[in-house]
Amino acid sequence: MTVSIWQADDSQPRREVDFLVVGAGIIGCTVAYFAAQAGRNVAITDTRGIALGASSRNAGFLITGLDEYYHHGKARWGDETAKELWNISRQSLTYWREFAKRGGDVRFANTGSLLLSETPEEAKDIDAAARTMEADGLPVEYFSTDPLKRGYHNAIRQPEDGVVHPYQLAQSVLKQSGAELIADNEVYAIEQVGNAVRVSTRQTIFTAKQVMICVNAYAPYLHPYFAGKVIPTRAQCLVTAPLKDTVLPSCGYSNYGYMYYRQTFDGRLLIGGARDLHRDLENDTTDDRITDPVQRSLEAYLHKRFPDVTAPIDRRWAGIMGFSVDGLPLVGTLPKMRNVGFAVGFTGHGLSTGAVIAERAVEMMINGTAPGIVDARRL
Repeated sequence: MTVSIWQADDSQPRREVDFLVVGAGIIGCTVAYFAAQAGRNVAITDTRGIALGASSRNAGFLITGLDEYYHHGKARWGDETAKELWNISRQSLTYWREFAKRGGDVRFANTGSLLLSETPEEAKDIDAAARTMEADGLPVEYFSTDPLKRGYHNAIRQPEDGVVHPYQLAQSVLKQSGAELIADNEVYAIEQVGNAVRVSTRQTIFTAKQVMICVNAYAPYLHPYFAGKVIPTRAQCLVTAPLKDTVLPSCGYSNYGYMYYRQTFDGRLLIGGARDLHRDLENDTTDDRITDPVQRSLEAYLHKRFPDVTAPIDRRWAGIMGFSVDGLPLVGTLPKMRNVGFAVGFTGHGLSTGAVIAERAVEMMINGTAPGIVDARRL
């Protein structure tokens, strides 16, 4: 995020704002909503516009849980953190459904989700995850064989999950926040000045009482604090033309989450993932163009698992996710900038945990409440 002296020479109009959000994706819009609910007058600025990054380039899964199998999460982060992450995601999904219902113009469906195994080794992990989830009292249905009859080994069904139109959801949250959006407006400097924050953008120089950074994968390009903490990572998808029949009753994950698929609301089959096969291409990049190797892998998966689908591929795209170095979102304030907060590093699960994380970030900024397990000071 750089701006040349020709684009902005620091003589831009000055403006005072109460609470400024940098980033108009689903997290930024949700932060704006909760800040407005707390009585703040909120403005959002974005380099592009409403939800034009990963927030409208994902698969639209409303998935409860972690970014890895539950028993692995417990081993990685500990029992209490894994359970809290589950509860965070469960409450986030509740919030998204409430936003969708209040907005009235958001497509969503409570379809449940399937976690499927592609190898005998992964099947053992599915089995272990199901047993661990059952022992912790989490809602789960275990299938010892493939419920889709497409060559998988076994599966977990999470009945509380679903799918959403992610772009409509972000638009609805922004509308419900009542925040002003200043689009097409790059930020090139953020400075703490006394008890206020000066945010220099191409269109305007803002003086804000409080600022919240919600740019996820692009955080390292906005401030050096995020270098090495948030890794931009590309994800790619394709969709077919609309199908006559339903081939997937719910959204699905397999290969430890590296493959995912669903039918869209107009009947297209969406398949995404395969970045594990091309890590050198997909990791540490903000280039949101598609690449031939990944797209060929997605097509091969389509033909292998869904040979009955003969509709042509209608669209391909990519989006940039922000992966945190330890797999947990990051909430905190910038060093020596007590009035500049952030909520970033959602590791491909912004729709799973994002609503509650946004709420915690706002409570931290306004009330001084500790954000808990997502506190960036752990790093």
